[in-house]
Amino acid sequence: MSDLKERLETGAVVIGTWIKTPSPIVVEVLSLTDLDCLVLDAEHAPFDRGTLDSCLAVQGRVPVLVRVPTSAPEHVLQALDSGAAGIVAPHIRSAEDARQLVLSTRYVSGGRGYAGSSRAAGYGTKGMERHRRESQGAVVIAQIEDVSAVEDIDQIAAVGGIDALFIGRADLTVALGAAQPDDRAVIAAVERICAAGAAAGRRVGMFLQRPGDAQQWQEKGATLFLLQSDHDFLRTGAHALAGAVKRPSAE
Repeated sequence: MSDLKERLETGAVVIGTWIKTPSPIVVEVLSLTDLDCLVLDAEHAPFDRGTLDSCLAVQGRVPVLVRVPTSAPEHVLQALDSGAAGIVAPHIRSAEDARQLVLSTRYVSGGRGYAGSSRAAGYGTKGMERHRRESQGAVVIAQIEDVSAVEDIDQIAAVGGIDALFIGRADLTVALGAAQPDDRAVIAAVERICAAGAAAGRRVGMFLQRPGDAQQWQEKGATLFLLQSDHDFLRTGAHALAGAVKRPSAE
């Protein structure tokens, strides 16, 4: 079992961030921080197979997950073969979607296609038995961000092999026709997902616009928080630097 999978299973609080820049140097730099994991955003950022592979090549200090473009088996396969510690799959809308997602991560009949030459397989050095055993440590996170997913959330949460439900609050806001993520309907949906996760013994994670809100959601059972991104760090740092120099000194 991977350290990240074990931390999720035990209910430890896990803090990670999104990487939007397809650069292995960014991954390497952020792996030197106290973050618990990094997530390459291959859904919304310009990661192709080559850049995804090069970014995953430098992991080691911190587990690196991939938010795949879709939950299609080929996207899951590419991320895991390249050595991702796990995947975040967007738009899981039903229990059947969740079952298919888990299947695509497993070396079983009808599941993940086997390759012994991949990075995950040690480029042919691990052997089939060891690689299949270690592959069971891949973290599988189902992103919940659609009305149909909220309606089917109890059944989705009950699917074995899902390590966590991750709430895509921005897309959920759009799906519900709400004006902003703090609207009552959105909060009610997030609370429903948290309750379903707790009832099924499934961990729940989320993105928050305000990191300070994490405490209140921990009290409702959330333990995984993917907050801000490399873009946010660059922008915030640059603003702070400019402000520190340009701000008139106090007399």
